[in-house]
Amino acid sequence: MAQSSVSSLSIKKVNAGNVADSDDLLAVEEPLEIRLKYHGPSGPVEQNISITMRTPGNDPELAVGFLFTEGILKKFSDVVSVSQNSLDGNIVVVELNDKLDFDMKKLERHFYTSSSCGVCGKSSIEAVRTVSGFRFPVSGFTIDAALLHTLPGLLREKQNVFESTGGLHASAVFDAAGKLILLREDVGRHNALDKLIGAALENNMIPLSETILLLSGRASFELIQKASMAGIPVVAAVGAPSSLAVELARESGMTLIGFLRNERFNIYCGEERVVLQV
Repeated sequence: MAQSSVSSLSIKKVNAGNVADSDDLLAVEEPLEIRLKYHGPSGPVEQNISITMRTPGNDPELAVGFLFTEGILKKFSDVVSVSQNSLDGNIVVVELNDKLDFDMKKLERHFYTSSSCGVCGKSSIEAVRTVSGFRFPVSGFTIDAALLHTLPGLLREKQNVFESTGGLHASAVFDAAGKLILLREDVGRHNALDKLIGAALENNMIPLSETILLLSGRASFELIQKASMAGIPVVAAVGAPSSLAVELARESGMTLIGFLRNERFNIYCGEERVVLQV
C-alpha cells in the first residue's frame, strides 16, 4: 500500500483571541528499518543495520544512498535488488552482490538515526569520518554569486510538500547555470540528502562533480561528509554551518556557503570557486 507524505488533522486555530476549527496538513514521520542481505561465511544473512525516522517516499533511494554515503556501496551494480515491505512499507531490504567485498566493521556501529541528528549513537568520531574517493580540484568549476542568490527561490518553488506543511527539509543539486537536476524532501535533513544521492547513484550520475548542493536548513558535519562522498564540490545552506562542517569542507577542498538568503551569504571556505561582482 502506498504511503502518503502528508496527513490531515483537525485543529483549533487561535488568532488574536479568535478561535476557529480548521484542518491542518502535517508532514508524515515514520520509522524506516534498513536491512542488508548478503552472503556470509555460513550462508545468506539478513541484518538490520539502521532505523531512521523519515517521511515516506523514495525509500529505496534513501536506503541505497545511506549505504553509499556510509561507504558500503561503491556503485549501483553492487546492489542485486531493493525490496520494500508490502504491509506498512517501513522495511527496506537491500541485497548485495556476492562479489562485493565490504568491511563488516562499518555495520557494527548499531546506531539509531533520528530526524534531527543523523550521527546520534555512533560510537566515535572516527566511525563518522567516512573517506571519500573523490578529489576537488580548485580550478575549472566556478559559480556566479548572482546565480547563488536565485537558488533558494528556485528550491522553494519545487518544494511541494513543504509548501503544504512547512515541515520538511530539502536537498537539491543545480548545475552552474542554475538548472535543477535533482530534489528530494524529508523530515530529516540527512534523509533528504541520502534520497538525492541514492537517486543519483541509481542513474549513474555519481560523481556530481560540477554541481551545487543547496540545503534548506543548516549545514552539519554529516551533510558535508555525504556531499563529499557524492563528489559534490559546492555546498550552499540557507542556514548556518557547524564548526566541524567547516573543518571537513576545508580539509576536503570543498566550497561551503552559509546563510544564503535575502541577497546575502557567507563563504566559509573554497572562495576561489565563487565569482564575485566587484
